[in-house]
Amino acid sequence: MITLLTILALITAVLTIRAQYVDTAQKQEYLFKPLTTLLIFGIALLGKGEVTAVYKTLILIGLIFCLAGDIFLMLPDKYFLAGLLSFLIGHLFYLGAFSSDTALALSIWLLPLALYGALVYGLLYKHLGKMRWPVLAYIFAIMLMACKALTRYSTIGTTGALIGAIGALFFVLSDTVLAFNRFKKPFIQARWLTLTMYWLAQWLIALSVG
Repeated sequence: MITLLTILALITAVLTIRAQYVDTAQKQEYLFKPLTTLLIFGIALLGKGEVTAVYKTLILIGLIFCLAGDIFLMLPDKYFLAGLLSFLIGHLFYLGAFSSDTALALSIWLLPLALYGALVYGLLYKHLGKMRWPVLAYIFAIMLMACKALTRYSTIGTTGALIGAIGALFFVLSDTVLAFNRFKKPFIQARWLTLTMYWLAQWLIALSVG
């Protein structure tokens, strides 16, 4: 069943990306974009790996908030902040999941991710305007989430932890492309790059459940 959901999610993801570039198909995005995330939610829901119930529950809640973010980002620009907030909350639930079965500790991943976040924010700063504080909070949250995912893998070393950590890194890359495209300089490849890495991230995080 997970294989079937993956195939269906791949199909709907491709249709969503196509809709981004074909004028006559743009309305299809309203169907296929949330449907892709719902299919990935189903993958996490059916996961039966060696993770705690708390881990699975937090991942599922995070996916729900990301689904809300998908919907808000399809709407007019005035809803962008609501979408950003939805994804930020989703990352906090992912952070909770990655922290739920390991102890809090300093990590070797903290410094490189902090430097990366600072570099991205520095390059975007003068273009952000009123979005400076929301974007800073978002960068902090996603870097902390990725750091904890990598630390979890370093600690427990399971395949599921590795998959989740890779997913978290793809999320960082996806949001980096999205931010530069939106706030600094739009480029035609950004839409397919952002969505491809975004759903790869979500799929891997969902698979980390089992």
